[in-house]
Amino acid sequence: MQFSILREELLKPLQLVVGVVERKQTMPVLSNVLIVIDDQQLSLTGSDSEVELIGRATLSEAVDNGEITVPARKLMDICKNLPAEALINFRLDEQKMLISSGRSRFTLTTLPASDFPQMNEHEDSFSFELPQGNLRYIIERTSFAMAQQDVRYYLNGLLLETGPGRLRAVATDGHRLALCDAEAGIENEAPHQVIVPRKGVLELARLMSDENANVRVSLGANYIRATDSHFTFTSKLVDGKFPDYDRVLPRGGDKLVIAERQQLREALNRASILSNEKYRGIRLQFEQGLLRAQANNPEQEAAEEEVTIDYNSSPLDIGFNVSYLLDVLGVMTSSEVRITLSDANSSALLQEGDSSDSSYVVMPMRL
Repeated sequence: MQFSILREELLKPLQLVVGVVERKQTMPVLSNVLIVIDDQQLSLTGSDSEVELIGRATLSEAVDNGEITVPARKLMDICKNLPAEALINFRLDEQKMLISSGRSRFTLTTLPASDFPQMNEHEDSFSFELPQGNLRYIIERTSFAMAQQDVRYYLNGLLLETGPGRLRAVATDGHRLALCDAEAGIENEAPHQVIVPRKGVLELARLMSDENANVRVSLGANYIRATDSHFTFTSKLVDGKFPDYDRVLPRGGDKLVIAERQQLREALNRASILSNEKYRGIRLQFEQGLLRAQANNPEQEAAEEEVTIDYNSSPLDIGFNVSYLLDVLGVMTSSEVRITLSDANSSALLQEGDSSDSSYVVMPMRL
């Protein structure tokens, strides 16, 4: 095996796949990146056995085909520290990878490609395409609400649900819920649900860097795969049944609040400074045209903020975890936020003032 490649052409796929490789692995080969040369196609594969990512580059000249694994982080550090526009030469010699560029020489240990676990091709349930920007949008709008290390393991991931012409993402940790829809080229009438684990979700969002380029998504019985010309991403799915989120969405709320989103966010941010560090409780008092936000802590310190709002219903006093409200206001982009309420014991529904493609549910808390 022998090939040459410009530093920049190698660095791009290498940076893609190194993010998947864990620093501490029970299997030594998973600390490596799999290098495969097939005709003039170079592919680099990183895996942690749950998530696999393949990055691709085209070589300018025909080379000897072959495959081998080398330490991922060391290869990455070598490439990053070589001069820009450097030509890097690779040659496999007696199970050592010899790397040279200008006056630099490196020798890396290798492990056989046969040791590298690869996710087998499965028959896809079905595939569809959508712009990368749409997929990134729904992940960024919802993934903050995923649970972390919850014993209900199916909450530690993101639900993707297909419907005619649309893809929906839903996340919940049991105290709040985030839902977002985006257009997708889906003709399959029957809804299909998969739960993508946390690491897969974060990697997928990171990969969606070309706003307008399409990505092809394939959903299998136990995996999700996303492919474009530069990469192939595969993640195992969480095996479990996601809660019926539709039952959680509040209906029939008769109190509507319209507020300037950034103004409300800043006021809650200031009030949260003196909230209880553990429970993060904040009291919201709604009255005609005015919201009063109050927070206090065990040190007998207190904060109060007043915000002008559009509200014409009866007065309401309700408590929330302020972090949950700030998370929602932080991912929204509209100038106004709509909050629908029923009473002090019912969840709040938050939506953007000019769009209904995202919905957020936050449970109240007793203060």
